Amino acid sequence: MALTQLADVVPGSQPLQWLDFPNPVPDQSQVLMKVVACGVCHTELDEIEGRLPPSQLPRILGHQAVGEVIAIGDKVTSLRIGDRVGVGWIAKACGTCEYCRSDRENLCPQFEGTGLDIHGGYAEQMVIEADFAHPMPDSLSSIQAAPLLCAGAIGYRALRLANLHNGAALGLTGFGGSAHLVLQMARHLYPDSAIHVFARDEDTRQFARSLGADWVGDTSDTSASPLHAIIDTTPAWLPVVSAMSRLAPGGRLVINAIRKEVGDQNAWLKLDYPRDLWQEKEIKSVANVTRRDIREFLALAAEINIQPEVECFELRDANRALVALKTQRVRGSKVLVID
Repeated sequence: MALTQLADVVPGSQPLQWLDFPNPVPDQSQVLMKVVACGVCHTELDEIEGRLPPSQLPRILGHQAVGEVIAIGDKVTSLRIGDRVGVGWIAKACGTCEYCRSDRENLCPQFEGTGLDIHGGYAEQMVIEADFAHPMPDSLSSIQAAPLLCAGAIGYRALRLANLHNGAALGLTGFGGSAHLVLQMARHLYPDSAIHVFARDEDTRQFARSLGADWVGDTSDTSASPLHAIIDTTPAWLPVVSAMSRLAPGGRLVINAIRKEVGDQNAWLKLDYPRDLWQEKEIKSVANVTRRDIREFLALAAEINIQPEVECFELRDANRALVALKTQRVRGSKVLVID
C-alpha cells in the first residue's frame, strides 16, 4: 500500500494505492524480511498530509514492522534466515558523526527513516540494513510487538528524557498508542510516582484508570498537584500550553511528536511567562529514536509483559485504518496484518 501523492486524510479518502513493486533484493549489508505485521502510526498521517513528506514518491509507508528473515546479504553475520526481527523508525545513520559517536544517532544529519527515506512495512516484503533489524523476544507475538517498535520505543525515549526519579509525579497528555505503554513502563520503573492522565473522552479516561493511573481528568482540567514531568503525545498546541501551567518549579515538558498541526497554533498566545515558563521550567522535544531505545524497550516489554491494546486490519484496509486514526478517538494501537 503505497503513497503516490500528498493529500489530506478525511473520511472516505484513499491516500494509499495498492501497487505491485518488484521483489526487493538485499545488498551485502541488508536482510530481506517477509512482513507479518506492521503498526499504523500518527507519523504516517504527517507523511501523507505533507508535514513530513517522504523523500520521493511513490513510497511504501510503515515503520513498525515485524517479520521473518528470508534472505541475507553476503556480509551479514548477525542474523540468519528464519530469525524473527522488527524494524523501527530509524533505518540508517552514518555511524561516524559526533552524534553517532555519542549515542545520539537519532540526531545524525544522514538519519534515514523507515517508510520515509526507504520503503517500509505496508507491504509483503521489505529490505533493511541488518544492523537496524532487531531480534524479537520470543514472549512477544508479532501483532502485539509491532506497535512496540515505535509507540513503545519512542515512549521509552520520552520517559528517559523526562528525567524522572521514583516518587516524582508524572503527567501524560493524550492517551493513545504511545502513552498507554508509557503508563505501564512508568508504573514498573517508578512504583512510587503518581501518574496523572489528561484525555478528552470518558472511555479513554476509564482505560487509563484500568491501567493504574492515579488521577485522570480532561485535557482542560487542573491536576491534583504540580507535576515534575509531563509527556505530551498530542498533535495539537493547546495541550502544550496547558501542560506548562501544571509543571512544578524545575519541571520538564517532553513533546513526543515529530510535527504539530497548525489548527490551534494561536494557543501559544495564551502562554503566560510568570505562570508557565518562570522558575526554570523546560520544554524538550523527542527527535526520532536510537537502536538502543528500541532494544532496551523490547527487553523491558518482555520482562514486565507489556501488552498493547491493538485493533487489527488487513493490509488492503490500510486506508480505513489511517482514516480511523485521524478522525476517531484512538484507544491503543492499530496494526496491519499481512497475509
